[in-house]
Amino acid sequence: MIEPDPAAGPVRRFRDASYRPRAANLAEIRSQIDRIDAAIIALLAERASYVKDATRFKRDAFQVSAPARQAQVFARVRELAHRANPGFEGFDDVVEATYRTLVASFVAGEGRHFDATEPL
Repeated sequence: MIEPDPAAGPVRRFRDASYRPRAANLAEIRSQIDRIDAAIIALLAERASYVKDATRFKRDAFQVSAPARQAQVFARVRELAHRANPGFEGFDDVVEATYRTLVASFVAGEGRHFDATEPL
């Protein structure tokens, strides 16, 4: 099987009459996804700087992992996803799974930063 031609028009349509296409071809869609990815990366970099700074307020590895805070984050992003759902079935699950991976990676990174700190 070959990949779709990015410049070609659609070959399928949704049965839902209320669906409104976002682009005329796959190339336009990919361009918009690339733009969004760049914005997401910039926001993740900003988030990373705050995660690193949060390390200064933690006394030990348990506080770095902050399980109660993690639970709050997962519940909050799931609710945000529910409110923002663009009509994508399972969107809440995608967002929660993404954040679970994201937070686990940030906690691991914060642990490495914690090891580079010393008590005041």
